[in-house]
Amino acid sequence: MSLINEDMQQLLLNYCEPESELLKKIDRETNLKVLMPRMLSGHYQGRVLSMLSKMIRPDRILEVGTFTGYATICLAEGLTETGIIYTLDINEELEEMVRRNFAESPDAEKIKYILGDATKTVHELQETFDLVFIDADKKNNGTYYDLIFDRVRPGGLIIVDNVLWSGKVLNSNPDNDTKNITTFNDKIAADTRVEKMILPVRDGLFIIRKK
Repeated sequence: MSLINEDMQQLLLNYCEPESELLKKIDRETNLKVLMPRMLSGHYQGRVLSMLSKMIRPDRILEVGTFTGYATICLAEGLTETGIIYTLDINEELEEMVRRNFAESPDAEKIKYILGDATKTVHELQETFDLVFIDADKKNNGTYYDLIFDRVRPGGLIIVDNVLWSGKVLNSNPDNDTKNITTFNDKIAADTRVEKMILPVRDGLFIIRKK
């Protein structure tokens, strides 16, 4: 899913912060035990998410799409002392692994893991968010964006993963999944309420700042 070759990827890893032992363990176990392990954010993207979180020092984070908890733990690194990250996911089969991973995190008390349909569970959260990370079912990117937009403070960040879709967004005859990604990207490009840019990190991160 990386947009750059393996040699350059290794060079980038050589010049960024190392993974914690817990993150290494999550990466290893995800690849060994879970279907579609490529959905994991991984070392480099994880450090990007951590850096962005640390730069804005959020008090409240929302993550849509937990998977095995790797990105959650990275984002939690930037939370304030009283901060909370709410992470929403629908996959009950991974619950035991995810809860175990969170329990080992130094930020375990700051992580609130909520199972269920995110389009419904998000309404249970009476919060204003400083940072939102959307990394769930891609066809609903626009739905999640619309649901959370008014809950993000001015100056807050919305980050959306997989917006370059392994480069398929350049295809002249795209499949339906790629069309959905492009439709969402066009939606953000036309939204005058935000400043935005795509970082070609891993599979593409849309960095969106609410004005």
